[in-house]
Amino acid sequence: MLKIIQHYFSKMQIEDIDEIVAIEKIAYKFPWTSHNFISSIEAGHSCICLRDWNEGLLGYFLMMSVVDEAHLLNMCINPSYQGCGFGSIMLNEIIRLVNEDGMKGVLLEVRPSNIRAFHIYKRFGFIEIGRRKNYYSSDNSREDAIVMRFAWEGCCALA
Repeated sequence: MLKIIQHYFSKMQIEDIDEIVAIEKIAYKFPWTSHNFISSIEAGHSCICLRDWNEGLLGYFLMMSVVDEAHLLNMCINPSYQGCGFGSIMLNEIIRLVNEDGMKGVLLEVRPSNIRAFHIYKRFGFIEIGRRKNYYSSDNSREDAIVMRFAWEGCCALA
């Protein structure tokens, strides 16, 4: 039987944190803590949930404004819904919000080992602009981060 998902975006609330942290722990080996999420909400960063009327929390993202660009701090799709297009839906929303706010672009970091995310970002027009050495915790001590940027110049459509 085909399941129809009717998604919508909502502002992340403190009441959402337990559900978000539960997904974070399933999705990542080195997850954010509830304190990381609460601090982002209290700092006034853009903290957005992607929900479905029946299925609940599908994913979330957090980004902060830095002068004239946005910095994507965290983006996660519930592992039960990965590969269903929700990453693209969230990236479209991120780009829409950044454009609406008059920002010039979006910066993010991604693990080199997160090949799936790296390719989705590339498909959306993000380009690699550098590396941050030993940025992430890993089983083998530390992992670099690939720094990527999306900018309006040379890109005229959402993926």
